[in-house]
Amino acid sequence: MIKQIVSLTDAAAERARTLMSRSEDPVLGLRVGVNTRGCSGLSYVVEYAKEQRKFEDVVEEKGVKIFIDPTAVMFLLGSEMDYVEDKFQSGFTFNNPNEKGRCGCGESFHI
Repeated sequence: MIKQIVSLTDAAAERARTLMSRSEDPVLGLRVGVNTRGCSGLSYVVEYAKEQRKFEDVVEEKGVKIFIDPTAVMFLLGSEMDYVEDKFQSGFTFNNPNEKGRCGCGESFHI
């Protein structure tokens, strides 16, 4: 069985649909990637996807298209994308089985 790169919770899918409907420009979905940043080395990046880029994988789930940056696939494999909102913050979060640790502030991770 091939493991899906990223799956979405209901909350993440609902938030993604809301954000895409509010975009001033037409968007196909959201793009998920990983950047080098923070004290642990890597951080997640979520942005609008206006087009499919070369070599990107596309995950379509719960009415949302997620475009996966090809350089991030090995870091994201098997991750679950969620959306969390509480008194102090709101945003997309990732439950990533590949993570070996996170920095104290939660901004970055390492594999």
